Amino acid sequence: MSRTVGIGVIGMGWMGEVHSRAYLAAADRFRDTGLRPRLVLCADEVEARARDGQQHFGFEGFTTDWKQVPAHPEVEIVDITAPNYLHLEMVREAARARKHIFCEKPVGRAPEETTEIERAAREAGVLTFVGYNYRWCPLVQHARQLIQQGQLGKLTHYRGRFFAGYGADPHAVLSWRFQRELAGFGVLGDLMSHVVDMAHLMAGPIRRVVGNSETFIPQRPLPTPGEGTHFTVQREGRQAHVTNEDYAGALVQFANGAHGTLEACRVIRGPQCQMAFEVHGTSGAIRWDFERMNEMELFSLDQHNGREGYTRMVSGPQHPFHGRFNPARGVGLSYEDLKTIEAYHLLKSVVEGQQGEPGFQEALAVGKVLGAMVRSCESGRWEDIH
Repeated sequence: MSRTVGIGVIGMGWMGEVHSRAYLAAADRFRDTGLRPRLVLCADEVEARARDGQQHFGFEGFTTDWKQVPAHPEVEIVDITAPNYLHLEMVREAARARKHIFCEKPVGRAPEETTEIERAAREAGVLTFVGYNYRWCPLVQHARQLIQQGQLGKLTHYRGRFFAGYGADPHAVLSWRFQRELAGFGVLGDLMSHVVDMAHLMAGPIRRVVGNSETFIPQRPLPTPGEGTHFTVQREGRQAHVTNEDYAGALVQFANGAHGTLEACRVIRGPQCQMAFEVHGTSGAIRWDFERMNEMELFSLDQHNGREGYTRMVSGPQHPFHGRFNPARGVGLSYEDLKTIEAYHLLKSVVEGQQGEPGFQEALAVGKVLGAMVRSCESGRWEDIH
């Protein structure tokens, strides 16, 4: 049975465009499900971006006043891709309007704000979703199945990292992501939030952490308002201070007894987008790296012939969601395909009236870990998650 869902997107920068394309692609890739996203209204404070969003993606209307999105009677889902400092107000407004909410991570600038956001949505009785898109990789989903089936035995070690040197050039502009007032946490919110969510998905809840952080590039050039992204480089002009962290790392202990490390850095040289994990158990191990997202290595004990070692696997239609994009093994998916899978799960959640994962509860669980890392950086001690 066909079901149309009205969508309103707030923030038509790069991520807003990614989300808009994902809805259109989900209608195609999952067309047998009957889900039909309807792009009702897009909003951006820069009129040219809002107008371009309407014309390019086929929104029925555009506005420079984001409050018109939750107020629109045909909008069922308010999709928030605006900067972090606007998330709380936007979620509150959407919750008051009883609209379902899709918010990009890290949802709140700090755990306290994420707590407020989660409470507002829960008390309003609306469904929520968060953009932890790396979890939707077919091989990541397959890895999770193997772990749940006990193929790795009892988990003992987990190592997660996200190394993306988008800020490695000291002339990369001081976008909102580098300012505590606007972004809240720096690399903790931007990249480590993905690392923690993946750790929760693969190894379960984290019990305690001891953390460390550093800001390696203390000043950056001011950006031109309304232009570029946090990848933009500008070699001239006035500079200002970076007010949040470039690097964060932690030793972690999981509730199931496993131990591990988590790291994230936005100024590292070498890795470009290395969102990766390694998980080890008493019977095997798995390692995966987004830079080679369509490959995974599985280590298993071959007791039949006495041999053991890593086996390289490539993504194929036997893995979750791969067949939605192509029928062949080894024909890879992309970042935006993961956002398409994400959009499908959001739409499915709304149509079925069932809270899916990851929602604001999962974002709050991540936020509590990030908060414990910050407390540990200040105390120099292990900090429990609470």
